[in-house]
Amino acid sequence: MRLRLLCTVSRQLQRHRWLATSATQRGQQHNKEQETGKNFNNGVVYGAATVGGIAAGILLFNELDKSKRRAQCSTPAADPIETNPDEETEARLWHSTKREDLPTYSADDVGKHNNHEAGIWVTYGVGVYDVTEFAANHPGGDKIMMAAGSAIDPFWAIFQQHNTLEVLELLEGFRIGNLNQVDVVVVDEQDSPWSQEPKRHALLKATSERPFNAEPPIALLSDNFLTPNDYFYVRNHLPVPTLLPEEYELELDVESGEGRPQHKLTLDEIKALPKHTVTAAIMCGGNRRSEMTRVKPVKGLSWGAGAVGNAKWSGARLCDVLRAQGVQPNEKLHVLFEGADLDPTSHPYGASIPLSKALDPRGDVLLAYEMNNQPLSRDHGYPIRVIVPGTVGARNVKWLTRIIVADHESDSHWQQNDYKGFSPSTDWDTVDFSKSLAIQSMPVTSAICTPMPEERVKIDDKGCITARGYAWSGGGRKIVRVDLTSDGGKTWHVAELEQEDLPDGRHYGWSLWTARLPITDEQKKDKHIEIWAKAVDSSYNVQPEAFEHIWNLRGVLANAYHRVKVKLI
Repeated sequence: MRLRLLCTVSRQLQRHRWLATSATQRGQQHNKEQETGKNFNNGVVYGAATVGGIAAGILLFNELDKSKRRAQCSTPAADPIETNPDEETEARLWHSTKREDLPTYSADDVGKHNNHEAGIWVTYGVGVYDVTEFAANHPGGDKIMMAAGSAIDPFWAIFQQHNTLEVLELLEGFRIGNLNQVDVVVVDEQDSPWSQEPKRHALLKATSERPFNAEPPIALLSDNFLTPNDYFYVRNHLPVPTLLPEEYELELDVESGEGRPQHKLTLDEIKALPKHTVTAAIMCGGNRRSEMTRVKPVKGLSWGAGAVGNAKWSGARLCDVLRAQGVQPNEKLHVLFEGADLDPTSHPYGASIPLSKALDPRGDVLLAYEMNNQPLSRDHGYPIRVIVPGTVGARNVKWLTRIIVADHESDSHWQQNDYKGFSPSTDWDTVDFSKSLAIQSMPVTSAICTPMPEERVKIDDKGCITARGYAWSGGGRKIVRVDLTSDGGKTWHVAELEQEDLPDGRHYGWSLWTARLPITDEQKKDKHIEIWAKAVDSSYNVQPEAFEHIWNLRGVLANAYHRVKVKLI
């Protein structure tokens, strides 16, 4: 096993080969520190990990992954390494397996290595890892220091999307020893934050299980103008919280500008306010990311075109709530939202929008408690979520517990270091998230729901096939046209639209479309066509033709032409 491990790590690390070959040497150098120290109980270790900033672990694994990509880019191309299922299963046991060739340390020993002078150690399972040289020589090393000298297990239990074979192999290259068994952090599944997850509809196709993220089969989306609640796509960033309606309170804080400093509302008090209803599509910023990855890999969940849904939302208008608290218009201020979903450091999911959007009666921002005339489900934010029509899904915070009026945007990771667009030439070595605006209004997009890719499509007696799909644009911009072609753009056909009759600027729901495409004799003979769809909104924004020109490292804003290849019968 040891020989296979070193060979695998050596292949993966390439430029970082020194990490694998020196692991045993570093273990021997540290062996003199192997004296048994006093034991930390699991609660203390977990507490130390939390206080130390377990969320910093995400940066460690992102940096590990970044190192791997730099290594791959800087070395000659090699034959791809096939993943062996047995090797992957074995890799997932490394952190729970004692290495007989390495020394054993106590939690006290690890805790002493929390700075560059003493060395930077972390633990995962029974493994002890020395990341000193890594932290000193790589961007993000200062963030990794926040978790120095403690366990990353609680972090790993939350952010399981980072539990990949590649990261496990890279991490094992840093291993210098074993953790004393009595000090190992145990993450009990019964007490896990994932143990209270709600049941989901069987039709939802998961892109990740923890946190749960899933989309429906795209063919179902064009069947209903209002997406049924059961298979409305689900986007969770953290475990789903359990909130009791009788205990629910919404905090309102005015930190900047005019208004009463603090106020609280119960669920009954929110429901007693005038009820307002708006039809709005909610779309994940990563919708259609899987198409962008065909150009070049990106980081993020591999969403198809189903990370969107259209619903009728009901609740109290945020502008009414803010004005009742005395908040006045101010173009320099922001409204921050915090949810009840917490990371391992007890920091909530957060996002923000401009105060001007929140106070605008035409903005239709809601404190929603109903979805398609039904109470919100837990996956969709029960008992209260904010609905910000026309805005990227990430700003529609679920399980809302706090609203703050402030002179700055939310400082949450998802506002400052995610959901931002970049140039196709920007990579993970050059990206600076502080230089890019947080996504608010989404660009115009469309998708073909039927026929499905590679579907066998029958030509009707008039020589046509029928295509259906959706189109949407952010900011309340109305869809004015959807164009389709089956001959590479030589001829275009305009689809019929199904949409609400609302003024432009408040057209927050999507449009469904249907198009009949004539099939030529040449196409009938070839028996294969590719359908393209592009939408145009009321500002005459149109979808870009190709993903090559809008590629970005996070795979967001993926709105190029939608293309589907089908077989004719």
